[in-house]
Amino acid sequence: MSIIVGYVPTPVGKAALDAAIAESKLRNEELLIVNSSREGALVDKNTASSDDWKEVEAVVSAAGIDSQIIESTYRDDLTEEFLRIATERKVSLIVIGLRQRTQVGKFIMGSHAQRILLQADRPVLAVKANAH
Repeated sequence: MSIIVGYVPTPVGKAALDAAIAESKLRNEELLIVNSSREGALVDKNTASSDDWKEVEAVVSAAGIDSQIIESTYRDDLTEEFLRIATERKVSLIVIGLRQRTQVGKFIMGSHAQRILLQADRPVLAVKANAH
């Protein structure tokens, strides 16, 4: 079995990664680190750069766990792509980061995290970034 974490190069993504590493060590399971970008997008601020991946690899290596980085693309729905990977890999736990949004932002934009929480067929650990 393995644990999957949705990673973006932000404080929220780093908090999710830290929590996923802790769970991976606790459960002695491989960690799958997923970063997805929209197919055909010229710029995507959530796409991890090579420097971001070097930092992630250093943190994971220091933790002493087995891991795999998965860079994928999605066409229409990020949530569906992430849950597809989780199902195909038969993960035991999904770890996601939650960012703070205004009520208007929640109404207009929807939420990938909310959809993952509601649609996932396995446990989900939702993590917030430290307020400081």
